[in-house]
Amino acid sequence: MFTDEVRLERLRADHAPALLAFERANRAYFARYISDRGDAFFLEFAAVLDERLAEQDAGVCHFHVVVDERGELIGRVNLVDVEKGSADLGYRIGERSAGRGVATEAVAQVCRLAAGTYGLTELIASTAVGNTGSRTVLERNGFTLVGDQVVAGKPGVRYRRPLERAEAAGPAD
Repeated sequence: MFTDEVRLERLRADHAPALLAFERANRAYFARYISDRGDAFFLEFAAVLDERLAEQDAGVCHFHVVVDERGELIGRVNLVDVEKGSADLGYRIGERSAGRGVATEAVAQVCRLAAGTYGLTELIASTAVGNTGSRTVLERNGFTLVGDQVVAGKPGVRYRRPLERAEAAGPAD
């Protein structure tokens, strides 16, 4: 995949049907790496989405969907717990799009948004030690290992990436 084939869209209410279908289709796949969202998430999806949109409107979170060149929702990239210039990064790329550079590009795009549009100065991310794909995505995007952490009941690691306003525009052409 290339940059023009992956784009982020800020989460909106009209993403609901595609987002719910994406989460359902990838539930078992995601549960291999992170905690399952639980049945309540799916049964109460409309209320959960309303809560997320309210958090986004309040500026404490920034939620994004990842869409491909056909406009199909293939992932999510979220910045949560925004406080004092920092946020926690989380992302999910659907099984069909995994291993094709989608996560690397989506994280790169959200880093630029975080620095420019949202005015953040650092991002924090955690992943399971055994999730080498996620660790590679973070390292390719300039995150550095800063410590150990438990992730979904498994040994994990924590990464940090400082952001600079100058990188908001992205690489020079």
